[in-house]
Amino acid sequence: MNDQTNLNIVALAGGVGGAKLAHGLYQLVPPETLTIIVNTADDFEHLGLAISPDLDTVMYTLAEQSNPVTGWGVKNESWNMMAAMARYGGPTWFQLGDRDLATHLLRSMWLREGRNFTRITQELCRRLGIRCSILPMSDQPVRTLVDSDEGMLPFQEYFVHRQCRPVVKSLTFAGAEEAQPSREVANAIRLADVIIFCPSNPLLSLDPILALRHMRRILAASQAPKIGVSPIVGGQALKGPAAKMMAELGLEVSTVGVARHLQDLLTGFVIDHTDRDQAHAIAEMGLHPLVTGTVMTNNEAKRQLAKEVLEFAVSLAEDAWSANADQ
Repeated sequence: MNDQTNLNIVALAGGVGGAKLAHGLYQLVPPETLTIIVNTADDFEHLGLAISPDLDTVMYTLAEQSNPVTGWGVKNESWNMMAAMARYGGPTWFQLGDRDLATHLLRSMWLREGRNFTRITQELCRRLGIRCSILPMSDQPVRTLVDSDEGMLPFQEYFVHRQCRPVVKSLTFAGAEEAQPSREVANAIRLADVIIFCPSNPLLSLDPILALRHMRRILAASQAPKIGVSPIVGGQALKGPAAKMMAELGLEVSTVGVARHLQDLLTGFVIDHTDRDQAHAIAEMGLHPLVTGTVMTNNEAKRQLAKEVLEFAVSLAEDAWSANADQ
C-alpha cells in the first residue's frame, strides 16, 4: 500500500468541513479511486423542490463553484427569485440563489420522472465536471428530526429557520431502520483500501449514515483502516452547531468526545495541534492518534491534510500487515 495513487478511498462526509477534506482528497488522488458518501438526512422539500444541502455542498466544492465566504451555495450568486418571493410575502427563511435553483429544479424534475437518486446525483456531477464518485448515502429517504425544548422539529426548521436556538433533547433519523445503503455505496466500502470519516458534525452528518440498515456491519466487515478527523478544535466546532448539540446531549465537547462517539468503528483518529494533550486519551481508547494541522483555510491546507491522513492510513495498514505476518 505504499503507492497512494492505487488506493480505493472512501470518505463519509456532510457539511462544509466534510466537503473541504473531500476536496483535498480530490486534488490529491486519481478521481477514479475516490468515492464520497454523503449524508442525505438533511434533505427536505421546499417550495415543491427536492433540496439536498449536504450533497450540493460537496458537489459545488469539488466543482470549484462553492461560495468561498459561506462554504455553501454557489459563488457569484444572484438573488432575484428570493427578492420576488419576498414581494409576494412567500417564505424566504431558506435562501435559494438563482444559480443554485437550477440544481434543485433538475433534481426535482428527474425524481418526478422516477429516476434513481444515485443516478441523478451522478448525472449532476457529470454536468458539473466532477470526475470522482459522489454518492447519496441511500436511494431511500431518511430525515433528521430534532426533539427540542420547542417540540419535534424537522432538521431544516431547527437548523436554518430557528438558527439552532432550541435546546436539543434527542435526534431521530426517520426512515433509517428501513433505508439501506445503495448498492453503489456498499460496493465502494467493500472495495475500499482506506475509509475516512471526514471532519463533519458527528451527530448530524455521520450518525445518519451510520444509522442505515446494515451500514455498521458493512463498515465493520471492511479490513481497511478507518480514520476519523475531528471537527472539534480547542473545544469548539469550526463551523456549525456540533459543539452546542454535543453539550446539550451530555457528550464531552472535545476531540476525545468525538473519538469516543465513533470509537467502535475507527482505527485511527486525527486531531489538531491545539489538542495535542488529548492524544494520550485517544490512544487509551485503542485508537492510533495523529496530531497535525486540521484547520483547512485554503486549498493547500485541504490538500496537505488529505495527504497526511492518507499517509497515516497507509502506515496503520502496513503495521497491521507486519503484525499479522509475524504471527
